[in-house]
Amino acid sequence: MTRRQLLSAVAAAPLAAAQKPNVVLIVADDLGFVDLGCCGDNSIHTPNIDSLARDGVRFTDFVVSWPACTPSRSSILTGRYPQRNGLYDMIRNDEVNWKHQFTEEDYAVSPEMTLGLDLREVTLGQLLKSAGYATAAVGKWDSGRARRFLPTQRGFDFFYGFANTGIDYYTHERYGIPSMFRNMERIKESGHATDLFTREAVHFIDANRARPFFLYLPYNAPHGASTFDKQAPQVPEEFLARYKGDRRAQYKALITHMDAGIGRILSQLKQHSLDANTLVIFTSDNGGGGKSNGPLRGGKATLWEGGLRVPLLARWPGIIPAGSTCSQFASTMELFPTLAAVSGAKLPPVHLDGFNMLPLLQGKPGKHRTGMFFQRRAGKAARIGEYKWIDSPGANGLYHLPTDPGEQRDLSGSKPELFHQARSRWQAWRAEMDAAEPRGPFRDY
Repeated sequence: MTRRQLLSAVAAAPLAAAQKPNVVLIVADDLGFVDLGCCGDNSIHTPNIDSLARDGVRFTDFVVSWPACTPSRSSILTGRYPQRNGLYDMIRNDEVNWKHQFTEEDYAVSPEMTLGLDLREVTLGQLLKSAGYATAAVGKWDSGRARRFLPTQRGFDFFYGFANTGIDYYTHERYGIPSMFRNMERIKESGHATDLFTREAVHFIDANRARPFFLYLPYNAPHGASTFDKQAPQVPEEFLARYKGDRRAQYKALITHMDAGIGRILSQLKQHSLDANTLVIFTSDNGGGGKSNGPLRGGKATLWEGGLRVPLLARWPGIIPAGSTCSQFASTMELFPTLAAVSGAKLPPVHLDGFNMLPLLQGKPGKHRTGMFFQRRAGKAARIGEYKWIDSPGANGLYHLPTDPGEQRDLSGSKPELFHQARSRWQAWRAEMDAAEPRGPFRDY
């Protein structure tokens, strides 16, 4: 059997340790659906990220489980709806909205310090570590900052980054609170966060190049800085200069800076002759804010497609056809079972809400989503086939996404049966979530 044939059968049979592919999962923060060259915005310089689409596959109908970071990332880590894993809202100290400056004593008992992903949940780190992988989380963790919630307690051998929802790119503080960690200890060092995360990712690849490794690399770019001084520089001048005069100059520069870091990582894989045996996946935790989602309506924090639909690019030479496009409906909850299949890991005995999408990555017939359900506080939405139902403050309707991706033409009047079916399906899903084994931190049990 050739290597191509063997790896093509990865979903059906675990691989021997010597043949296991490396996995690099890169997650951007608040990246708009079209804000890459390969996704339609040629004004943003992203040659390295674009190369993943050129050498692999690009999905056009890929969504997150929640339209903002904490719950969305919980689904990436667990393969489960936020309403099932318990982390279905933001871990955030909202007092900073009113310029409140926390002291260390205040912060120690605040939500950002005391809440986190339920310890009974199985993470991607635990999954791949069980399959013999060296594991690292580098960047934005956002699943709990208390020591018991940190990545090194959740299956990751190494952690470098911050554990809350955002920081200043240069001071590494969150509204004045030092927030950078190495493993379980807070540290203080100089440099732009994107550069530091890239540096640590490259070091991890170097140190583990002789064994299978899983690198989870959730950058915080191009998210705005979490600092009171909104005029403070947040991106190196060399990247900002490219967009001089552009009203979104800092946002675009942060993307290009991240792209440069990803270029270094791809080069390091190639230098060690690892690129042919490494699955690289790139996505975002939610849609962009403002007008950064192209034809889609809405953005971050909304249940319109602009808040839910994100880029998904994947490269695995010889396994994923180069330059391919997938229009099948899929979500970030598919990542967990897919990486289990790729690594040969045994799935944990919990209910997963995703499926193995390796056949879709390969352009082969396979399972795809026929439905998905969403809730953000009072907002509700359901995707049933090609139709989307939404019932959210200021919005109520039914939309046919293939012909109306901007969700402008409400079909609830002309298709009342579909409208009521979608609402009934959402109610059944909500009942299933309520009946699931309870998880914290937010659920009342």
